[in-house]
Amino acid sequence: MSTLARRARAEWRPLFSAVRDGLAARRWRAVPMTLAAVCLTALFQYAQNQPWGYQFVQNIGSVRAEDPLWLALVRTPLSLFVPALDLPVWGALAQILLVFGIAEICLGWWRTLLVGYAATLAGTLYARVGIELGPGHPIGLPASDAHVVDTGPSAAVVGLAVYVCWRHRAYVTGALVAALMVVEVVVKDNLAGKEHLAAIAAVLVLCAVTARRHRGGGRRSGASASGSGFGSGEKPPIQS
Repeated sequence: MSTLARRARAEWRPLFSAVRDGLAARRWRAVPMTLAAVCLTALFQYAQNQPWGYQFVQNIGSVRAEDPLWLALVRTPLSLFVPALDLPVWGALAQILLVFGIAEICLGWWRTLLVGYAATLAGTLYARVGIELGPGHPIGLPASDAHVVDTGPSAAVVGLAVYVCWRHRAYVTGALVAALMVVEVVVKDNLAGKEHLAAIAAVLVLCAVTARRHRGGGRRSGASASGSGFGSGEKPPIQS
């Protein structure tokens, strides 16, 4: 086996095994939230392209930086499933099916939604901060971006991809996803690209907090074991 093949196997084997085992055990029942998200996104796409449905979808799921903050926060959960009108809907559906599906198998449906919403919310809040800072600031945005409709699953997809890679130690793949988002901003400097970077930053903070909690839990468990009352001549029970 070549060096590249060994490295690829080491990189992806834990993630591949988790997805394979989850699908083998439950098949489509392993991803009910993902399937519901795909159907909801397709429904919103159909509705917003109809004369009777466009304004309705805008009212419940369209977010702009110029909107009041409370309104943006209310609309953000559904905005994740409203496809951008200027992009092909199959791209959004494929992203949700693949990345949300893998994340749901590996993390569970509620953690998937939590990380996805955290990433989307980070992008939404960044847009307001960036516009306030102005185009002269390194992370600032032009005032015209306040009118841009900010919907779609892309920020959640990027955040979930990085988080799942971290959880399953596919660090090279996670770093590659982040690098591609940086290239996106360099090549096409727009609001969406910078929101993707904000989503990655939020997820990295979430990873750091999770890792810190796990380390703290391990230390507490060790301290509890050392003070469990076994004498110096006694050995604690062994668990396989």
